[in-house]
Amino acid sequence: MSTSNFTRRGMLKTSAVAGAGLAVPTIFTASSVAAFTNDPSEASSVTLGFNVPQSGPYADEGADELRAYELAVEHLNGEGDGGMMNTFSSKALQGNGIMGKKVEYVSGDTQTKSDAARASAKSMIEKDGAIIITGGSSSGVAVAVQALCQDAGVIFMAGLTHSNDTTGKDRKANGFRHFFNSWMSGAALAPVLANAYGSDRKAYHLTADYNWGYTTEEAIRNSTEAMGWETVNAVKTPLTQTDFSAYITPVLQSDADVLVLNHYGGNMVNSLTNAVQFGLRDKMVNDKQFEIIVPLYSELMARGAGKSIAGIFGSQNWDWKLEREKGDRYVGTDVFVKSFGEKYGFPPSQAAHTCYVQTLLYADAVERAGSFNPCAVVEALEGFEFDGLGNGPTLYRAEDHQCFKDVVVVRGKEDPENEFDLVEIVEVTPADQVTYAPDAPEFGGSEASLGECNSGA
Repeated sequence: MSTSNFTRRGMLKTSAVAGAGLAVPTIFTASSVAAFTNDPSEASSVTLGFNVPQSGPYADEGADELRAYELAVEHLNGEGDGGMMNTFSSKALQGNGIMGKKVEYVSGDTQTKSDAARASAKSMIEKDGAIIITGGSSSGVAVAVQALCQDAGVIFMAGLTHSNDTTGKDRKANGFRHFFNSWMSGAALAPVLANAYGSDRKAYHLTADYNWGYTTEEAIRNSTEAMGWETVNAVKTPLTQTDFSAYITPVLQSDADVLVLNHYGGNMVNSLTNAVQFGLRDKMVNDKQFEIIVPLYSELMARGAGKSIAGIFGSQNWDWKLEREKGDRYVGTDVFVKSFGEKYGFPPSQAAHTCYVQTLLYADAVERAGSFNPCAVVEALEGFEFDGLGNGPTLYRAEDHQCFKDVVVVRGKEDPENEFDLVEIVEVTPADQVTYAPDAPEFGGSEASLGECNSGA
């Protein structure tokens, strides 16, 4: 039976109840059942594959992802306080595993390398029987593993992937992304930057040399040039770079008065530290105070950068202070922070939040679909509207499997209270201001397509 026939026969499309965010269960009949990759129907447990960077420049993010995954498994199995299962608008999860099966997991190291990540995911699928692969902190990794999962017939729930391409030109029917993207960062940051620094600026970009860096540079260039900024230069830097001194010197010799660091993880910590050490933030250029911008960063990166992060604007997918500072629109945040903090002794990062949420969303989709079949899960997630997972009202758009929700604009605190409170929330940009057409040029245009779901049958 073809996957396209499978997804249409014997099933009713999941939809949301207006105003409640509660899903109508998918009807899944016996006549539509077919074999699929790693079908756990005869087993008492189900295995999830957590593929995270445990080494390399994004290892700190990977460690927090893995912590969150372990917490999600505990909650799914009825252990601990249940976390965001208690605030999630969908009430399908009961703390008895997934469809009554105990949740187990295996983990792998992506090394922030596409080949290593694919090999790890392939092993978890073929040797460990993983029915879903989730995780990662690199868009290059996400695109590669998503394609592998599409071919293998399993669901891929992306971790931290900010490139437009993941749900743009490289979108896949078996893949979903909760994290926001480069275009959204540009749309959210531009008004804040114009207000803070004016419309007459000259920007110099240092950009990580892979697809996340490219689309982030493009997004920030387009959004700042549209408000009057000039791009003086844009230089690519290797992902393996640790000392950025040689890249900072030409910035000093240019007439740029803004440095944009399209870097993440350890790259960002090192490049920002080098830039501050070179005195860039103390310079006056074009009669203006020199400024540094980091379009995407996390509390983890702020901790690594230390005092250098003070005053630096950026964007985040989520922040652990959201509900406390912005109210119950962001319900779910506080209970997750409590669960995570009691287990690990410190607040969760946006990496932890994203991966915890992805795990609950997958498990919930299986429960609502009444099946682990990936094509049933796809049906349950497409167009799914929900709330209570810390980001406010949220939509998984059917056309590209991109998640749409509010975007957080942040700035490094000048006088932090402690090492876990280094970032202040400047603004929360509403979802409708960071929403674009599925066929937008930056996302592959009219040629971009999800293709057909693959169940591996």
